[in-house]
Amino acid sequence: MRHLHLVSVCLAGAMTLSACSDKGDEAVERALRDVNVVDETNLNDVMLTVADPNEAVDYFVRALKPDPNRIDLQRGLAKSYVRAKRNTEGAAAWAKVIKMDGATHDDSVDYADALIRNGDWDKAEAALDAVPPTHETFKRYRLEAMVADANREWSRADTFYEIAVGLTTRPAGVMNNWGYSKLTRGDFSEAERLFGEAIRQDQSLFTAKNNLVLARGAQRNYSLPVIPMDQIERAQLLHTMALSAVKQGDVTTGKGLLREAINTHPQHFEEAVRSLRALEAS
Repeated sequence: MRHLHLVSVCLAGAMTLSACSDKGDEAVERALRDVNVVDETNLNDVMLTVADPNEAVDYFVRALKPDPNRIDLQRGLAKSYVRAKRNTEGAAAWAKVIKMDGATHDDSVDYADALIRNGDWDKAEAALDAVPPTHETFKRYRLEAMVADANREWSRADTFYEIAVGLTTRPAGVMNNWGYSKLTRGDFSEAERLFGEAIRQDQSLFTAKNNLVLARGAQRNYSLPVIPMDQIERAQLLHTMALSAVKQGDVTTGKGLLREAINTHPQHFEEAVRSLRALEAS
């Protein structure tokens, strides 16, 4: 009897150890899965931020092959296409994302963004119209302003630009867009003000500096504004100012500005040299 009892105890112990071993294996597998998910999430983030955009596209295409219904990977692919400036593919990828389970209003806004980049303004407007008005984000209103601009709905554009500026801590880009909108309407003084505001927000924004010079040139003000600029930027802005003067019919002033641009640039300024030669030849 004692032997039977001992055998029973041993069997029970073995079964307990087996059960513990099975549970342990499950725990290890679960932990490894969790680690893999974290690693994959980190890798996805890297691909969407610092990786080469085309390499990111290849990564998400490979990742989607075994599981094409994962919306996070489809979203990553769509974003990567846009980063790579492959806008036709980006718009198509976002069109797929917004039809998947788990799609958000932000996805619809990103779809509209891709459509605008692809020049499909009517579809972009329809995509934004499908987003509830309660979804109030900086990107949504910035895109709404751009669509209103494209439709020459100036009052709506101004309203949307103003809202967008209030929804971001980095408004320089949208202020530059707003200024360019004013520039195309012929409201040069207001455009100049907005470009100046954009530069105050971001002194590295050369596009706003160039646009500011265009706005001043359109008013026949051919002096460079007092803004931060290095020597190369100064030469480039003088070149822009010269072309603006020529466009206004002030050819002599334009020639003088081109000579100043050539003398200012620390290297050979081929573009300005060609412009000056063309003027002198004509």
